[in-house]
Amino acid sequence: LQNGAVPGERGKQDKSVKRGNWGNQIEFVLTSVGYAVGLGNVWRFPYLCYRNGGGAFMFPYFIMLVFCGIPLFFMELSFGQFASQGCLGVWRVSPMFKGVGYGMMVVSTYIGIYYNVVICIAFYYFFVSMTHVLPWTYCSNPWNTPDCVGVLDRNLSSRAALNLTQLLNTTQKRTSPSEEYWRRYVLNLSDDIGNLGEVRLPLLGCLGVSWVVVFLCLIKGVKSSGKVVYFTATFPYVVLTILFVRGITLEGALTGIMYYLTPQWDKILNAKVWGDAASQIFYSLGCAWGGLITMASYNKFHNNCYRDSIIISITNCATSVYAGFVIFSILGFMANHLGVDVSKVADHGPGLAFVAYPEALTLLPISPLWSILFFFMLILLGLGTQFCLLETLVTAIVDEVGNEWIIRRKTFVTLGVAVAGFLLGVPLTTQAGIYWLLLMDNYAASFSLVVISCIMCVAIMYIYGYRNYFKDIEMMLGFPPPLFFQICWRFISPAIIFFILVFTVIQYRPISYNEYVYPTWAISIGFLMALSSVICIPIYAIYKVCRSEGDTLLERLKNATKASKDWGPALPEHRSGRYAPAFSPSTESHLEVQPLQPEKGQSEAAAASPVQGSNGSAHSQDSRL
Repeated sequence: LQNGAVPGERGKQDKSVKRGNWGNQIEFVLTSVGYAVGLGNVWRFPYLCYRNGGGAFMFPYFIMLVFCGIPLFFMELSFGQFASQGCLGVWRVSPMFKGVGYGMMVVSTYIGIYYNVVICIAFYYFFVSMTHVLPWTYCSNPWNTPDCVGVLDRNLSSRAALNLTQLLNTTQKRTSPSEEYWRRYVLNLSDDIGNLGEVRLPLLGCLGVSWVVVFLCLIKGVKSSGKVVYFTATFPYVVLTILFVRGITLEGALTGIMYYLTPQWDKILNAKVWGDAASQIFYSLGCAWGGLITMASYNKFHNNCYRDSIIISITNCATSVYAGFVIFSILGFMANHLGVDVSKVADHGPGLAFVAYPEALTLLPISPLWSILFFFMLILLGLGTQFCLLETLVTAIVDEVGNEWIIRRKTFVTLGVAVAGFLLGVPLTTQAGIYWLLLMDNYAASFSLVVISCIMCVAIMYIYGYRNYFKDIEMMLGFPPPLFFQICWRFISPAIIFFILVFTVIQYRPISYNEYVYPTWAISIGFLMALSSVICIPIYAIYKVCRSEGDTLLERLKNATKASKDWGPALPEHRSGRYAPAFSPSTESHLEVQPLQPEKGQSEAAAASPVQGSNGSAHSQDSRL
């Protein structure tokens, strides 16, 4: 009566004692929401929306979500859940493509290094906000220049506002106190990417804090991180709502929101708008990072990941839209206060998070409170993604080695990866750190992700075979994937991914940061980082073909792409149908096979039957054990 099974019934165990599982389904959904909803939802989407036609941008955005985002999300979740393996182990499905898994690991390594540096800057701003007056409020600090003009440095009567408007329009050199605080104090920015200067000790300390927090939350793998996400994945929504309510009650907020939402329908015919929409969906959901496969691998085998993928994808996109209201209501208020157009104060990326928005917060009563809330939200949004990036690397290493020794010492693997991540992040806390951070953001995790995702789609649908994969999903969920998803996986999603790749190449512009243009050698390093993840795919494929059996190249290719014997559900209880053991252990199955052997004598079969039965039952007990 093991595992609640009745005599004669298959064991009902649906937990992996060896690897561990989520405590419950809510933990998985919250972790995946925390992974997908990151800093990009706050600092990239609202700006993209306003730049690409406001409300009109929502149309291509949601079309790309339906035809590319949700199908890819569902594919990665079902892939990881079916095999209960991380981004390397799942490639037993077609061993030649294991390089895709290594590519995902390389991408997750790059993102994990620089993402935690952004979190550490948010930690720094969070700590310095605990004061009566925010340090970037006025221009009277030692680091300020004569060009600094603060919004609170004078009594802004209508005439003063007019003077300030003229000043903004005529003086290109006008800088805000928040910008000077960011560039001249926090970063102490050097003049060139090659001029690293000194390590900024406050940032280094905060980087240590952020890695310690990530390690402590992952100390017991998904068992501990699954509990932490109850807070880290939900509290950002509380903060967003508080900032939203505060924002829409301000004068000028409506102007900012209208700027964000007013549709410019003529832009919908522009290919760039569709490219931006597809890219934002693709990068925002975290496809091809390996994190989705890893998180799903800790699900129970029969979990409904189809439902989960729709819930998580829609939550992610709704969060992006909601964050736009929060950002633009405050920016509208600041533009109204300064008497300028919203486009003059709108920004994206670190410029929005650490310059434009903090400056707007100085205009509010009790500004330190709003600043603490805003940066606490950024920290939580970042941590949710960082947990999964680290867990992806740790799970891939532990699954690949796979023995009991490393499984018992998984905490030490986590510690090792965290220490390595901290040490590799130290150069990003130097005076030239922000240049390197943006270089990694633009190159390490851009077109390489698109290539990885495209190859993954082709490998599963056309090398392993879409019929096989649909049967696998039916075996796992109890129903085949809906027809819409079958069509998307086979034709539409790969076509959209290819479109994103072409669009990325056509739209390519060398990276710059404000007025600073990156030198050629730095851009070359960027391309090498991008290639380092993609190059894993052909290198491993060549290695696998060379090591495969076969006399001709074609035979070797067939053997290298053929699913390995241990591909399939991880637990013996779920290995039924074509994944059942080659020789069925039970007497009944032997008797079923008997009619296919008419040439054998009846007496010979009768003699063989009890022996086979006893062997079979012994084997059955063995495998159950």
